[in-house]
Amino acid sequence: MSLDVVILGVFVADTAYRADRQPRVGETILGQSFALGPGGKGSNQAVAAGMAGASVGIITKIGKDPFADMALSTWSRAGVTSLATQHENGYTGAAYIFVDDKSGDNAIIVCPGVAASLNRSDIDRVDDSIRDCKVFLTQLEQPLDVAEYALSRAKGAGAITILNPAPAAKLSESMVALCDYVTPNETEAEAITGITVASQDDAIAAAESLLKKGAGTAIVTLGENGCLFHDGTNPIHVPAIFAGNVVETTGAGDAFNGGFAAALAEGLSPINAVRFGTATAAISVTRSGTAPSMPTRKEIEAILISYSSTH
Repeated sequence: MSLDVVILGVFVADTAYRADRQPRVGETILGQSFALGPGGKGSNQAVAAGMAGASVGIITKIGKDPFADMALSTWSRAGVTSLATQHENGYTGAAYIFVDDKSGDNAIIVCPGVAASLNRSDIDRVDDSIRDCKVFLTQLEQPLDVAEYALSRAKGAGAITILNPAPAAKLSESMVALCDYVTPNETEAEAITGITVASQDDAIAAAESLLKKGAGTAIVTLGENGCLFHDGTNPIHVPAIFAGNVVETTGAGDAFNGGFAAALAEGLSPINAVRFGTATAAISVTRSGTAPSMPTRKEIEAILISYSSTH
């Protein structure tokens, strides 16, 4: 069975701590709460796309441990097909997430575990799934050369290719040129282009820099200010959608990318797919956690209808 969306990425167990601030080195502080749940950018995006109605497969590596059990059950609940391998000689990834109790903003340390050893043979193993999919999406939590190799395989097979360049890193022009869409946030856009994104004009300049590097379309996500879409013609600002008070922003980028990929696979126009991704992210930030915050297709459609009727 061919899949709508195939995602290369990492699963990690999120260990989330809410506090007024992060401790300084050598300091211990009391926090407000702790939560353990499923995360990792690739896994989160797969869950988001699956919840949004796409048939999705995830390529990764996990261990044989309780966090791996969490990964498999998380994917199963969201209807995500596991294209992962399990390994006894490595651990499933984990992440430390600090969440500011007042603003909901976050700071994160990711340890990918055995997924850090993803290599080209892992891509070749699932080549049929990549060649048959409509949309291929990856990020940068696994090795860069593996992400580039997978993008090249997907691009060569005619899939729509999306790179979410997170965590922020410098990218080769050869890698950018493989991408139909590159979706950085402000920080990631600066890391790639050297342009500080502090305004919409800055976002346009960063997007144009990505286009010059070979990207088909650049989408710079701007948090509460929506995103900037630029396909080489006229840049378009897509405003944010309000779905309720912000609880946590940790999974917002993953929600956007997963929703966007699902919408493209369904055949929506790029701008409508961006709006779909924006609605997915808008709902996710009203909830705690990453994968658990991803909305259903019905919820996304409802917020889009509500937004359309008032704008």
